[in-house]
Amino acid sequence: MKPGFLAKNPSVMWFLLILAIFTLGVTFLSHAYGPGVISTSMVKTLGKTLCLCLIAIAMDLVWGYTGILSLGHFAFFGLGGYMIGMWLMYERTRDIVLSSAGSFPMTPQEVNDAIGTQIFGVVGGSELPAIWTFAGNLPMQLLFVVLVPGLLALIFGWLAFRSRVTGVYLSILTQAMTLALSLYLFQNESGLRGNNGLSGLQNIPGVSAGQDQLSVWFLWASAVALGLGYIAAAFIVSGKFGSVIRGIRDDEARVRFLGYSVEGYKLFVFTLTAVIAAIAGALYYPQAGIINPGEMAPIASIYLAVWVAIGGRGRLYGAVMGAAFVSIVSSWFTGGRVPDIPLGFYTIQWVDWWQVLLGLAFVLVTLLAPKGLSGIVDLLEGIRSPDRHGDPLGPDQGSLQQKEAQE
Repeated sequence: MKPGFLAKNPSVMWFLLILAIFTLGVTFLSHAYGPGVISTSMVKTLGKTLCLCLIAIAMDLVWGYTGILSLGHFAFFGLGGYMIGMWLMYERTRDIVLSSAGSFPMTPQEVNDAIGTQIFGVVGGSELPAIWTFAGNLPMQLLFVVLVPGLLALIFGWLAFRSRVTGVYLSILTQAMTLALSLYLFQNESGLRGNNGLSGLQNIPGVSAGQDQLSVWFLWASAVALGLGYIAAAFIVSGKFGSVIRGIRDDEARVRFLGYSVEGYKLFVFTLTAVIAAIAGALYYPQAGIINPGEMAPIASIYLAVWVAIGGRGRLYGAVMGAAFVSIVSSWFTGGRVPDIPLGFYTIQWVDWWQVLLGLAFVLVTLLAPKGLSGIVDLLEGIRSPDRHGDPLGPDQGSLQQKEAQE
């Protein structure tokens, strides 16, 4: 009898257990459901961290397992945020318009015009653009969270992979796509308020709960999404599909020679991870409260690759460890919790120096600890690299050796 999925992947159960304990612990220490040891702002930070862990899993699937260094996945993350942000801002503005009208009756067209003036008055407009047609329809906007980034990834991936663009050239193309999208959204003509972005997203229309409760609810939603995302990713990489995409990563030409549709596999992973990133963004920005085109700048996608590298690419829990570590430490350094260091001639302000530390950490991990933070798990489990002899029979460090093949 073949072992089941969980039997072959015990790390999944351990991950879900740790995630559940973490979520319950934060809940019972929050202002909403406990003594308030953890502040509401900290609960939001932790909820956002879980969302970043989810997009890190997506990045690990596309880069760590398939070998596609995408420098554009934060564009999908931002698009997911914009799609849900449109509904949040539209409904919040609608409530404001109706409450200000009081008992004075307003026609649907008058309400719609007032909403357009409220939202786009800041950029000199007064009408809702066509892309806001379904902004007041929550099911449609939730569908767009998946469809818009998914279709963009599908079209881009099809054009790139059918042309067999690989390596650094593909990375540059994904970065160019992100830059083009970001620059387009900076324009007021984009219909998404240009540089102003969408704001006030932390208020959920029709919900009377305060921020204390909302922050915990979003923490729960983020934890559920992360848990489901981890299970789905582990299922994908544990079977034959996972073996094929790892083969593509290690030797694409050989996999193609064996008759597999390399472009099809790469397109599926690229599109799937774009959807996962969009879902993470749709949960992240209501907790952040605002989204603007700056969130989709190419540097954000580069940071994402750094998180995965620091955690250890090619391991799902490594991606989670890297994203969680960088997010929490970044909040610590940039939140004014670390005192500045006066040197007399210069004062080290960690808000400015944090990115330097992050870059240094990336270089050190790349040179000295290729397994990243996930290597700590190996040390705890006593896992060591096998003592192998002979010539390698494959390009990957874990490939079968000549002596082993003869035994």
